[in-house]
Amino acid sequence: MPDEGRRIEVRGTVQGVGFRPWVYRLARDGGVAGRVRNDAAGVTIEAFGPTEVLDRFVARLRAESPPPAVLDEVRVATIPAETVAGFEITTSERGERRRVSIPPDLATCGACLAEVLDPADRRHRYPFTNCTACGPRYTIARDVPYDRAHTTMAGFALCSRCFNEYGDAGDRRFHAQPNACPDCGPRLRLVDGEGWTLAPDSAAGGAVEAAAARLRAGAIVAVKGLGGFHLACDATSPGAVRLLRERKRRDEKPFAVMVRDLAEAERWAVLETEERRLLEAVERPIVLVRRREGEGLADAVAPGNPLVGLLLAYTPLHHLLLAETDRPLVMTSGNLSEEPMAAGDAEARERLAGIADLFLSHDREIENRCDDSVARVIATRPTVLRRARGYVPRAVPLVRPVRRPVLACGAHLKNTFCFAAGDQAWLGPHVGDLDNLEACRHYEEQIERFQRFLGIRPEVVAHDLHPDYFSTMHAEQRPEPVKVGVQHHHAHVASAMAEHGLEGPVLGLAWDGTGLGTDGTAWGGELLLATFEGFERLATLRPLRLAGGDEAIRQVWRLALAALDDAFDGAPPLEELSLFREVPARERSVVRQMIAKGVQAPLAHGAGRYFDAVGALGLGRRRATYEGQVALEWNLVADEGEAGAYPFSLQRVGEMSEIDLRPTVRGVVDDLLAGVPAPGVSARFHNALAEAAAAAVAEAAERHGPLPVVLTGGCFQNERLVVDVRRRLEPAHVVWQHGEVPPGDGGLALGQALVADAVGRA
Repeated sequence: MPDEGRRIEVRGTVQGVGFRPWVYRLARDGGVAGRVRNDAAGVTIEAFGPTEVLDRFVARLRAESPPPAVLDEVRVATIPAETVAGFEITTSERGERRRVSIPPDLATCGACLAEVLDPADRRHRYPFTNCTACGPRYTIARDVPYDRAHTTMAGFALCSRCFNEYGDAGDRRFHAQPNACPDCGPRLRLVDGEGWTLAPDSAAGGAVEAAAARLRAGAIVAVKGLGGFHLACDATSPGAVRLLRERKRRDEKPFAVMVRDLAEAERWAVLETEERRLLEAVERPIVLVRRREGEGLADAVAPGNPLVGLLLAYTPLHHLLLAETDRPLVMTSGNLSEEPMAAGDAEARERLAGIADLFLSHDREIENRCDDSVARVIATRPTVLRRARGYVPRAVPLVRPVRRPVLACGAHLKNTFCFAAGDQAWLGPHVGDLDNLEACRHYEEQIERFQRFLGIRPEVVAHDLHPDYFSTMHAEQRPEPVKVGVQHHHAHVASAMAEHGLEGPVLGLAWDGTGLGTDGTAWGGELLLATFEGFERLATLRPLRLAGGDEAIRQVWRLALAALDDAFDGAPPLEELSLFREVPARERSVVRQMIAKGVQAPLAHGAGRYFDAVGALGLGRRRATYEGQVALEWNLVADEGEAGAYPFSLQRVGEMSEIDLRPTVRGVVDDLLAGVPAPGVSARFHNALAEAAAAAVAEAAERHGPLPVVLTGGCFQNERLVVDVRRRLEPAHVVWQHGEVPPGDGGLALGQALVADAVGRA
């Protein structure tokens, strides 16, 4: 008779990562009897044996785990002893207490890739090879617990050899739910736009070979990946890339480029140590890095941009396709600009028929569409800019548990939503801009799926203050009785606080383009004294007029004109500035009247608007073809060795301070007219903004003490700005920047959730 029994409940990312097989081997090695199973909240172990044996087992369980697993909580309770022969993995349980413990999709591991490339292996060239350490997870999951029966692999019956691997505790495919091989698993096919098969699958990869041949010839191929379809073309072919731009209706926004491995990435980009690590991370995000000049990537991949978004192959299919084409491939979302990426075969043929020449598809369904994540190393810290495949549905642990389950509906641009319950929050996958019917429908579908997946019934719904955002309208139409409007920049600061476990108060520098303030104006250059419960607006930027509203954000010369008229009291030297030489005089006159009279020209305090205005002046760019384009280009052109800064003033306006950048704008104009090159002007402008931010924080610290400072909002995706601000604030202040939670609107919903919960407590 065993001395004791223990029930061990493990919560976290413990399904789909080989955790139960690892527990099985740990128990067998340690002489522990009992059973392990998945349940709706994680993994439950019932262990029996002598006290000292169970103590060692629990200690090893806490201290060791397979690399993809994340243990958030291990609860141990004594249960009656049982006489049990051996240790086994038992059937999973479904229950009321559900929590997502499924990991994100995992990049192909080295062992599986070696099999795919080995002519002697039975999985040679098989594009769906995986094991407990890699492969699809979230994108194929239909329900929890994560078992094959609850995935889109349910219709593929295991052959005898795969079944033996699945049941062998010594095999790395022991209980690997997506396990498959050429005899029993999904099949690849190459089809045309009408659905006619052009090349059937074979163990030798006939469909891959045919698709690669067409890619080398300049064709555009829609490739079904883990979370949806990509549009692929030869990244070294100017003609192919231009054709893709024309068909996709994407003027200048950069394309991502996929390469086989880190060695090939080094060929196309200049990489630092942290960038190499980020590229090879199991999440496999697109990483923004400095491209090598003259190495052969088509200029149209990222027009006028020294950065390129690289990602390494993360599925066997990608590895095979890249090996067969022997060149880097553009791998961009399968959609028209600003639409959700296509995920189903019929949907892809309907929506991408005018873009793709061919479709490299397969019969494993995508249950949860999920775009590629985007990241960048900012001030030596890997920073997620778009949180999707590889990160979703990983939870964000909360140091302050929410009292009631919350749904936060997010922003209008770069939307993600967030659910929070107990001591965890889950950011949904990147949805994008809610500007069209398809995106709005996708947004609502994703919320419904995620809610079902989590098994959470929200009692509180958080939303932005802007009444015209689709996310706000969705919140207001929901049946939950408690709705909480959260100011945009307060949510930004709260998201950084939540990511880093800060209770507050903090000084939050929230700099972005636009967010509705509590006074009805557009904020975006804010210094807030913030807790989750509330905030005080300590400082802001002097506002600019947006002539034509959002049209000024697209036609950035209008912003430049507003900044000039403000700085020069309505009499700027327009004729001497190259930006305005091609703007018709009548058009300039109409816009100036709008600015002077405040007609259809709302005030905006956004730091992003100043980047657009001064960047337009310095670069001579009249129009932005995608959001943030001018600010990014202005940042990247800056001279790293320039230490000078333009003047500014910080003055009290009512109850708060205002950063007045009119002296800065006058300094920019003086230098441009004197022939100072754009890199020097850009550097001095960036330095001025960093000094202004530091001055506002220093003034606030005199009144409120040296509180922690968080940098948040889309402007802090600008590496130069982050580095310069941190250098001026440290070591007098502890400065926090984002990491796994995006600094832009893609992380906003996390802050909304925590603020809504805190307001509900008050």
